Amino acid sequence: MSGTPGRGSTVVLLGTLDTKGHEYAFVRDRITARGVDVLLVDAGILHEPLTEPDVTRQEVAATAGADVQALADAGDRSAAIEVMGRGATEIVLRLHAEGRLDAIGALGGTGGTTIATHAMRALPVGVPKLMVSTVASGDTSPYVGHVDVTMVYSVVDVAGINRISAQILANAAGTLVGMATEPNVVLDDARPLVAASMWGVTTPCVTTARERLEELGYDVLVFHQTGTGGDSMEALITTGLVEGVLDVTPTELVGELAGGVWPACP
Repeated sequence: MSGTPGRGSTVVLLGTLDTKGHEYAFVRDRITARGVDVLLVDAGILHEPLTEPDVTRQEVAATAGADVQALADAGDRSAAIEVMGRGATEIVLRLHAEGRLDAIGALGGTGGTTIATHAMRALPVGVPKLMVSTVASGDTSPYVGHVDVTMVYSVVDVAGINRISAQILANAAGTLVGMATEPNVVLDDARPLVAASMWGVTTPCVTTARERLEELGYDVLVFHQTGTGGDSMEALITTGLVEGVLDVTPTELVGELAGGVWPACP
C-alpha cells in the first residue's frame, strides 16, 4: 500500500457483472475519478457482462478448475456460487500477493455476497474489505466469519441507480478510496502475542493482567466472548502466532453447555 492518496493504490471490485454491471461501473468511475486504480473481476455466469471486466468470468471459473459455460448450462445456482467463490478467492489472493490489491469491494444480494465475502475472508486481517449487501441488516456471521469484513446495508436492492442507491454506492466508493490510500499502521511486531478472553465481569481482571503483561514485553490481544469472539481467538491460535492464552472468561462455554445467548461453537 502506497499510503499516498491516489498514487499507486488499487481497489479490486469483485462481483456478478451480468446483473450488477451498471452499478459496478458507477462505483468504479467514482473511485478512478479520485485517482485510484480499479481492477474489476467478473464472477457472473448467466449473461454477458454489462461492463467490461479486467478479469473475466472465464478466468475465474478456470482458476477453480471449471468451465463457465458448463456452469451456466447446468442451471445449479448453488454449485455455480460455490465454484465462482473458489475461483474468485484464488484470483484475489494472487492479486494481493502481487501487490495489486490495496482494498476490495463488492455489491450484491445473497449470491453476490456469498461469492465476494468468501474471497474477502481469505485475505489477511487488516486488508480493507467492504461489502454493500441486501443482507447486511440480518445475521452477517456467515459472511464476516472471523475477519474484518465491513458490511453496509444497501437499503434498496442493488438493481439500478436511483436517488437512494446512488448515494449509498457513492459513499461506498469514497470509503474504498479512503481505505485503499490509508497508510499502513506499523507497530512493534517483535513482541510475543498473548490472547485473552474478556467479558464485562472479568474486565478488571483482564485489564490488570494485560497491563502487567505489556510491562513484561508482551502484546496482548483481547477477545470479547460473544460467540464469534471466541471463534476469532481460536482461529488466531491455530495460526501459530500466539505464544500464550489467558482464557479467564468461560462465558461462551457456559452458554454452549447450559444454553446461553452467545454460546461457543461446538
